[in-house]
Amino acid sequence: MLINWRRRHPAVLLLCLCLAAPLAAQELRDVEKLFRGGESALALQQADRAIAARPRDASMRFLRGVMLSEAKREAEAIDAFTRLTEDFPDLPEPYNNLAVLYAAQGKIDKARELLETALRHDPSYFTAHENLGDVFMRLARREYERAAASGRGDPELERKLKLARQLTPSGP
Repeated sequence: MLINWRRRHPAVLLLCLCLAAPLAAQELRDVEKLFRGGESALALQQADRAIAARPRDASMRFLRGVMLSEAKREAEAIDAFTRLTEDFPDLPEPYNNLAVLYAAQGKIDKARELLETALRHDPSYFTAHENLGDVFMRLARREYERAAASGRGDPELERKLKLARQLTPSGP
């Protein structure tokens, strides 16, 4: 995977709590506790009930997207985060999470666009900056590989390509 999005998760609950009312904040903590405790199906059911009662609850919707991502339900997570960007276009976190999902699918250009959008909304968003750096590394590797495919045998290009391969994982 291109981006280590798991490092962002300790901040998930903090983000959610900042957006939520006190009663909803407790519900968020309960749902996340269930999920982290291995009760993912129950956690998702409770999140769905809370969202049905409060469809504009960005915090619970975000947490639900994170849970779907971690449960490897990528298509559903992409849908959840996409809807968040449509309903709450100023929140940078859903753009970041979408970028991670798209990068994992090898859609690096789409990931770059989403991360740049996240940073337009919050220029100090550390995780988006780090993820964008990872995306740029993958883009550089892709372009160096295209240049090397020309067969010119340029030693400087080969040095750069070797370094780019060391710094980026193989795969999508």
